[in-house]
Amino acid sequence: MNNDKQKIASKQIKSVTNISIGTNIILTAAKVIVGLLAGSMAVVADGIHSLSDFVTDLAVLFGVHLGSKEADLTHPYGHGRMETFSAAFVAVALAIVGLGMIYYAALDIAKGNVIVPNTAMVIVTVVSIVSKEWLYQITKRVAIKSHSAAAYANAWHHRSDAFSSVAVLIGIISLKFGFSFGDQVAAIAVGLMIIWVGASVISDTLQELTEGAVDQDTIRQVESIISANPSIRQWHQLRTRTVGREMFLDVHILVDANLDIAAAHEISEGLENALQAEITRPVNVVVHIEPDLPAERLAGPP
Repeated sequence: MNNDKQKIASKQIKSVTNISIGTNIILTAAKVIVGLLAGSMAVVADGIHSLSDFVTDLAVLFGVHLGSKEADLTHPYGHGRMETFSAAFVAVALAIVGLGMIYYAALDIAKGNVIVPNTAMVIVTVVSIVSKEWLYQITKRVAIKSHSAAAYANAWHHRSDAFSSVAVLIGIISLKFGFSFGDQVAAIAVGLMIIWVGASVISDTLQELTEGAVDQDTIRQVESIISANPSIRQWHQLRTRTVGREMFLDVHILVDANLDIAAAHEISEGLENALQAEITRPVNVVVHIEPDLPAERLAGPP
């Protein structure tokens, strides 16, 4: 069942990322050409941002390809962390793009460069806002459904591009009202926004790489599934962590001390099946069976 979930999720991530690649190629070309012809630092920077989206799309595809490989002797827990590293790559790329935009915009202000906005700048910027927000929505939907950190980071890369285009549009409008450096100020605002998004994604990847637990909503769902099993008299030492899209979970359960091994194993297997069926992401479960004796209850209720 876990393999089926992984394959379906991988197919969805690859599909939405391929759509993103095509869109980013078109947007990059349009923004850079229009920006260079108009002399707009913000529009060119926005085009470079779309190019960085294309690069991170490739990183996501590469990470999903490697992360989907089945466990082997050298990686008995699977290769899911490759997706985590691709998410980190996307985050670092975001931060670098943001810093670059701030640097070149500040340099433009220091040189006193002033641009004259035109209709083409407005059109390409509006098209970018609509298309990148659409990509954000569909990519985020897939990321949440598949629990993919890499796809989620890429979704935010799309939205940061949409935000950057919004800032560029504001800069263009401000030029119409006589604010000479509106274009460059917009580029700086976008750069700061992009850096913030990159830092947030890096924080999420570090949570996984430092063996952080899964989110509280998922933990509560796990607890509810365990508690709903009438054959489990008590449980404790529930631990969770993630490896890419897969959740690893181990728990100690107390069962009737008079049960034979086969009956106890059946309870354990039933719990594993319930967890894998009711939790949307792939789950790797280890259940430690203990007899329901006073000594075993010293750990107390969960």
